[in-house]
Amino acid sequence: MLKHGRAGVPMEVMGLMLGQFIDDYTINCVDVFAMPQSGTSVSVEAVDPVFQTNMLDMLQQTGRGEMVVGWYHSHPGFGCWLSSTDINTQSSFEALNPRAVAVVVDPIQSVKGKVVIDCFRLINPQLMMLGQEPRQTTSNIGHLQKPSIQALIHGLNRHYYSIVIDYRKNELEEQMLMNLHKKNWTAGLTVDRYEDHQTHNEELVDKMLKLTKEYDERIKAEEGKSAEEIVVELTGKVDPKKHLESGVNELMSKNIIQCLGTMLDTVVF
Repeated sequence: MLKHGRAGVPMEVMGLMLGQFIDDYTINCVDVFAMPQSGTSVSVEAVDPVFQTNMLDMLQQTGRGEMVVGWYHSHPGFGCWLSSTDINTQSSFEALNPRAVAVVVDPIQSVKGKVVIDCFRLINPQLMMLGQEPRQTTSNIGHLQKPSIQALIHGLNRHYYSIVIDYRKNELEEQMLMNLHKKNWTAGLTVDRYEDHQTHNEELVDKMLKLTKEYDERIKAEEGKSAEEIVVELTGKVDPKKHLESGVNELMSKNIIQCLGTMLDTVVF
């Protein structure tokens, strides 16, 4: 689900969730699959109503007897809540099955090992008018997500409510989550603009020149003092020697990568 969402950034993507309704409290989702959709950066809609039926028929032929327990879609960078388009989509799912759920995942805000995800179901306004509790019975195991201001603005607890969601990760899934934000190997071959590279070099050399003068002054100031006096005097002060070392390493690595990238570009292209 998260991998599908990451692949679609900056557009929203959607798909169906397969699983079974265990009891009155629990829905178990075991697999998901994408579906034909029309998506923008702020909304997504399904465009092929027959696809779901055909896909379920094919899955049953391969021995997968799970049913559709809901749908999921991504909100790249703006949190978990339901828009008016999402509410309409969810109402069509709940018309087929009252216990269907809508899951929202944010592939941008999901950091290493942690998934920003939430699950929703609609509030029936007719039941509220009759004074009945519109929320269906849900499990008390786990914790509800703390509602964001955006979700409250967009109708959380007025048009829809949040449900406790829990997920398990095996070692391979944990590794995939950790690798989502890593740079590709091609990032090391990216060449900066020459003007930006020159400006960065000039700033770095000026900084190293100042650090060199500070280091020279510090060495002169340490002459004739004991080790204890030097430690007390330098406590809480910036160490120019360490900053010089890091500056030299950064300058050398940046220029080597820039030269190698330029040479490769000249030969290949």
